[in-house]
Amino acid sequence: MTPMKRKLVSVCLMVWLAGLVGCAPEVGSDKWCQQLKDKPKGDWSMNEATDFAQHCILK
Repeated sequence: MTPMKRKLVSVCLMVWLAGLVGCAPEVGSDKWCQQLKDKPKGDWSMNEATDFAQHCILK
């Protein structure tokens, strides 16, 4: 693969990934709270658990 093609593929991949991240609901929104409720508790990060408690339980 030429260096130009490699750069083009890299840029396309970064734009695609940024699009995926942009689709995530805002922390504390009803949709975000519901997504965490549906996610197994063992898969939550410490930050997710803290944010869930602050935004979804202690509203």
